[in-house]
Amino acid sequence: MAIPITIPRLGWNMDEGVFVGWLKQDGDHIRAGEALFSLEGEKATEEIECLDEGILRIAPSAPKAGETIPVGVVIGYLVREGEDAPFGEPGASATGGSEALAGSSLPPVADAPGSPESAAPVSRKTLAISPRARRVAAQLGIDPATLRGSGRTGRIRERDVRAAVPVRPIRKTIAERMVASHLTTAPVTLTTTADATTLVKLRNQFKADNDLVPSYTDFLVKLSAAALQQHPALNARWTDGQIILSPAIHIGIAVDTDAGLLVPVIRDVPALSLEQLSARSRELIERARQRRLSVEEMQDGTFTVTNLGAFGIEAFTPIINHPECAILGVGRIQKQPVVIGDGIAIRDMIALSLTFDHRIVDGAPAARFLQTLTRLIEHSV
Repeated sequence: MAIPITIPRLGWNMDEGVFVGWLKQDGDHIRAGEALFSLEGEKATEEIECLDEGILRIAPSAPKAGETIPVGVVIGYLVREGEDAPFGEPGASATGGSEALAGSSLPPVADAPGSPESAAPVSRKTLAISPRARRVAAQLGIDPATLRGSGRTGRIRERDVRAAVPVRPIRKTIAERMVASHLTTAPVTLTTTADATTLVKLRNQFKADNDLVPSYTDFLVKLSAAALQQHPALNARWTDGQIILSPAIHIGIAVDTDAGLLVPVIRDVPALSLEQLSARSRELIERARQRRLSVEEMQDGTFTVTNLGAFGIEAFTPIINHPECAILGVGRIQKQPVVIGDGIAIRDMIALSLTFDHRIVDGAPAARFLQTLTRLIEHSV
């Protein structure tokens, strides 16, 4: 009996996902545990594994890379040798019965009547659309037949296409987390500058003596962990109306990707050498940009570092990665004249912005954390 391959639900709130691509080809013999395809869910892109064994038959209507598809839709089958896949047969697209995929313990969702998936497509021969709107739709991967035009006689215009840019699941999750942070925390931001001259010299030494050169973010993650050990209140979490001090220091690093901002977590930072931290950081950043991060690699952070220095930003107001207590924003390093004693010297200065949850700590403890971090930066050895 053919086993349907469906789009699984990767989270309780997930109703649809973005199909990234097949990892196997039509006709391949699949064994249990092998990855079939990649799917972008609410938090990450995951490889979906097969629970059964059989020959893969990909449905003619299977999604293409980049398409958004509802949970529960059948995209293929596993069949026995010599068995035909029931494409086009009555009930072939039903989502009930045995499924071939892992990560789908939640019940699949069938297409709702009246949803875009069940609506009759508009005939392309009669579609009224401007040439510019058609070009933009092609660039953005939008089907014009799904749009409602605002022009005369319902003609689709460029602004109709741009207004319909789909929001990817990861973008939705980012938006929800940002709004949740804004609504549920009492954020306050403190800014200061630190003399990073010694830090710059130290990194230049690494360039001369090592193949793996830590980034400035790597240095600041390591120094932040040392500061958090002295100020554990900044390493706390607000959970169910209680302040929970985290025994471990797991620091998230904000990574800019094509899919949006992702925050992989470097675990047990104090236990890592700078070289180990740098290697782990590079690995996580590469996985993030390849959209291969697992959900576990973005969980359990206790503090976050976000660095916009490479973009020439001096100071900014980072948003707390709720339910963490604080996030450190790092600006660019630039040479500035600084008064030292009775003289003026040119020093490498760095801007630091600390946003913290005032429910968990007050301004003075947060300021003391920044003082400690500044001292560690200025006396890096």
